[in-house]
Amino acid sequence: MFTGIIEEVGEVIQLRSASSSAVLRVRAATVGSDVSHGASIAVNGVCLTVVGQQPAEGALELEFDVMAETLQRSVIGGLTAGSRVNLERAARVDSRLDGHIVQGHVDGTGTVLARTPGEAWETFRFSVPAGLARYIAEKGSIAVDGVSLTVAAVGAGPDGTDWFEVGLIPETLRATALPDRRIGDDVNLEVDVLAKYTERLLTYGRPTTTNGGT
Repeated sequence: MFTGIIEEVGEVIQLRSASSSAVLRVRAATVGSDVSHGASIAVNGVCLTVVGQQPAEGALELEFDVMAETLQRSVIGGLTAGSRVNLERAARVDSRLDGHIVQGHVDGTGTVLARTPGEAWETFRFSVPAGLARYIAEKGSIAVDGVSLTVAAVGAGPDGTDWFEVGLIPETLRATALPDRRIGDDVNLEVDVLAKYTERLLTYGRPTTTNGGT
């Protein structure tokens, strides 16, 4: 489990792709300081397992196996050497939960629709896959590329595409890789797991229609 409070922005050294999987290598200093084989690290919000590590000029190069499911559901497969990525170690049970409960299980991807600079912050608008929009509420929590954020607004465009907005304060702009995202870029989205469990509890056992609705 994670909190969505980014500890470090790391750098992709290599993404080596195979037919249905990939090996990701990331350079990290802070996150790599006490990592061990088998540890869980959230990379842009995707929970990955450390399968290898080696020293690299005051840091560590961490290696992760990335399976087909992860490549299909996230934007990990689009990373290239030099990409900056948000990194977070698994939460400790004796620490404060400063963000919200983040599993590192990406639900889908969204696209940057707009960026609007403010006096001391910047507003980002992201598109939402139709199946995820119902889990996103104004003033609720969402993880974007692993960053715990508060939803400032929700809505739909003229074409019916659902969207949400978040405001990034200077600290978030400084401490994460979100400022690298440009209009048209894709991002990983993880909705609040509590919303998903609530829906499951309310709908379990009810008959479904042929189109999958309730």
